[in-house]
Amino acid sequence: MPRITTQTQGAVQDAKKHIIAIARQFFSEYSYLGASMNDIARKLNITKAALYYHFAGKAEIYKKVLDEVFADLSQTISSVLKETTVERKLLQLIKSYIDFGAKEKNLIKALMLKLSPQDSQITDHIAALRERVVNLIQPVIEEAVTHKKLIKKVDSRNLASLLTSMMDGLLLEYSFFNRKIDSEKIANLIMSALF
Repeated sequence: MPRITTQTQGAVQDAKKHIIAIARQFFSEYSYLGASMNDIARKLNITKAALYYHFAGKAEIYKKVLDEVFADLSQTISSVLKETTVERKLLQLIKSYIDFGAKEKNLIKALMLKLSPQDSQITDHIAALRERVVNLIQPVIEEAVTHKKLIKKVDSRNLASLLTSMMDGLLLEYSFFNRKIDSEKIANLIMSALF
């Protein structure tokens, strides 16, 4: 049996990262349902067997792509939490979320994805990732509630979920009609409704 070296492990990890990067572009363009393992292998210029060597199937690759997308979104959200006032945090959070969603087509396509019950592992994965995003937004809402900056006291968890859903809905609408979204205008509009 051949010995697995650190160098071999590194090469395998590099190959997986490359596959994920290419698959991220491919899913962004064609969506999960519009891509096959054959398509991805062809785009990578490798055999389908080589692709299966690294991943059990398309669902595993897609989940890794979504992990990256949501990690990037989480990093984007976390970066605005350094703002000094709760109003600035919330305004920048909304603007950054919308800007990110407008650029990252995988986020939009994941939100629109309608899968059969057999594909529940993917929908469950998307739901878990969205829950993590709501968890990042909730402390900002709690801060606004604590400082009595909101119109009236509300459940911060529900409001964080509602805000996320509202932003997702706007991203879907603008994407569906292929219109450019003005994140600054939308962020100010949402802020005026909250305060």
